[in-house]
Amino acid sequence: MKLGIINGWTEDSFKYVHDKGLEAVEFCVNHNYNSKEFLDSVDAIKSYSEKYNVAVGSMGRWGMKRVDENGDIIPEALQDDYNIIDAASKLGCPVFNCGCNPVEGKSFPENCRIAVNYFSKLLDYARDKGVKIAVYNCDWENFVVTPEAWNVVLNDLPELGIKYDPSHCISRNGDYLAEMMNWGHRIYHFHLKGTLYINGIHYDDPPAGLDMINWRPVMALLYIKGYDGMISIEPHSSVWKGDLGQWGVDYTIGFIRPFIRKTGDAEQASPYMP
Repeated sequence: MKLGIINGWTEDSFKYVHDKGLEAVEFCVNHNYNSKEFLDSVDAIKSYSEKYNVAVGSMGRWGMKRVDENGDIIPEALQDDYNIIDAASKLGCPVFNCGCNPVEGKSFPENCRIAVNYFSKLLDYARDKGVKIAVYNCDWENFVVTPEAWNVVLNDLPELGIKYDPSHCISRNGDYLAEMMNWGHRIYHFHLKGTLYINGIHYDDPPAGLDMINWRPVMALLYIKGYDGMISIEPHSSVWKGDLGQWGVDYTIGFIRPFIRKTGDAEQASPYMP
């Protein structure tokens, strides 16, 4: 696994990630960014990645409507996704994260068919580019967020994976350990974001390690399911900003790093085995 963080794609962003001692950066090229301009900046981004020895571990596009009120694909949205997939391919980024908005008035099975149609286009486009497609489990213009939808959409599309974040499951009163147990083999990218609910109400998203998520079994499940991708820190709180926020990032790095086994670490004989 590689430990990294969500950040921008300027040189200063890469320097920040490098100076934190992290291996990878994740880009959120969301609906408010011009995907063509992002694609056109790939050569500069690649030079920063090489200069600071920081890999681009993931990128995604959140908050974009991809199908219209009839369930038809929005051509401009599809092109936006294609642009980012092209950028990911050129940068050696292994995964692109996206979603599919529900269509009001359509039934759940109809919406699932619409999502399968959309994601199949991305899978076909990315297949020979070295980029995997993952659906994020956040509900920002996306309904493919729970096992109910995964049972249909992911079962229809064996190549489609999940970008998983336990905090989103908690927000829906779900069981994140059960979701990871049943679907961990389909996780292509993972967010390390803390969250705090009190009396069943969302209160804050403090740094991972200072929150309510039980990170030890979460990490155990990632190993059990063979996950070997990026663990991406996501600072998300409106409280943890400035110096406090930077201290929080450093805390999370120190908290999670002991749980990350590097490929090639020496195997240790178990004291419980002959």
